[in-house]
Amino acid sequence: MKIDKRDWLFIGLIVVVLGIFFAISGKEKTKFVPLDDKHKPFYDTFAQTGSKKEAEKGCETCHNEKGVPFPPNHPPKNRCLLCHKLKR
Repeated sequence: MKIDKRDWLFIGLIVVVLGIFFAISGKEKTKFVPLDDKHKPFYDTFAQTGSKKEAEKGCETCHNEKGVPFPPNHPPKNRCLLCHKLKR
């Protein structure tokens, strides 16, 4: 089977598309929830229920204006585990 010019152009196009995809993907910027004594109850809740909504109900007890403040451009505060990931 012979590869002609049209096939090489198609292969080149695929390589360019994949190259652009990898170039813009970058590294993951999402922060993980620390696995420490303060956050362990949330890991336990998630392990028992399998529900991120249940696990994140306690986040606001510490993460508020009086406790651990949010950065200025932080999105709405009611869905923490939508962005922040639990360590495995």
